Amino acid sequence: MLVLEFKVKGKPHQYAAIDEAIRTAQFVRNKALRYWIDNRGVNKYDLNKYCRVLAREYGFARELNSTARQASAERAWSAISRFFENCRKSVPGKKGYPKFKKNSRSVEYKTSGWKLLDPKHIVFTDKKNIGRLKLVGTWDLAFYSTEQIKRVRLVRRADGY
Repeated sequence: MLVLEFKVKGKPHQYAAIDEAIRTAQFVRNKALRYWIDNRGVNKYDLNKYCRVLAREYGFARELNSTARQASAERAWSAISRFFENCRKSVPGKKGYPKFKKNSRSVEYKTSGWKLLDPKHIVFTDKKNIGRLKLVGTWDLAFYSTEQIKRVRLVRRADGY
């Protein structure tokens, strides 16, 4: 797996939309974790189905792309499976019971919800109105085809996005 990082340049309303998308992804992850705690025998696919229930129930969750909601549920499931794996291996000390996130810093889009316009611009097509962002970096994305890019993650850092 190859990971490329780019800084993103945008306008203040786009940064606010990115923050809203990050908060929505955090909400979906926490609700998926709560669903797992309340219902015994829930698996990864049940959490993905629960994302659709959340989208029908909450309007702001509906605005986030469906694959971004599923990626948030997958993050919750990875925390759950890591906990069970640590229990199976009898890891000494705390096993890492999954916790609710109060300060998330990223939202991840899988194969849809974004489109690469050219090697220096990306557009997000969900209803959060992020829009077109400029990519700043030294890597040339024209070298890779769009089918090779599997996931796009927007990360909030101290020096930008």
